[in-house]
Amino acid sequence: MDIQAEKIRLIEWLAGLNDTKTLNEFISLKKKKEADWWDEINDEERREIEEGLEQADNGELIPHEEVMSKYKKWL
Repeated sequence: MDIQAEKIRLIEWLAGLNDTKTLNEFISLKKKKEADWWDEINDEERREIEEGLEQADNGELIPHEEVMSKYKKWL
């Protein structure tokens, strides 16, 4: 199967589609297939991100230059 040719045929068919029910089914399928990275990470990663956002909101930040100079030996 030539996937590129199949995509083009599908796009052409979809472009000429006037059936809103079928179009809405495709839209629903697309939404189901689109993964939100937040849903893909574990609880610990979410907590760490939320903690970092809270620290940033509280002004508890380290300047980029300071971080880069500290870790430049590993970059």
